[in-house]
Amino acid sequence: MQFFLYEIAARLFGLYLAIDCLRTLRAGYADRKIRSFYHSSTILDWMIDVWLPRPVYERDTSPVRYWMEMSGQAFVFVCCVVMVIFGWVSAST
Repeated sequence: MQFFLYEIAARLFGLYLAIDCLRTLRAGYADRKIRSFYHSSTILDWMIDVWLPRPVYERDTSPVRYWMEMSGQAFVFVCCVVMVIFGWVSAST
């Protein structure tokens, strides 16, 4: 029973993240700018990210960083779709 609930929870969480990444990608393509989803180097910076603004990369002014962010979002989207399709496989010992 516990394994079944983990599978459902993992697939629902993966679906939520996939939809969120897809919305971010669509907005990034349409607006020609994307907000970074990870830019800090330490866990403390990540924890206080709520109060700090995340950088926005525009396609015209910083195209390399823009495409790096877009490809990172696309990779996370593909990983989430794989998790939704195949579920969370845990090795039982």
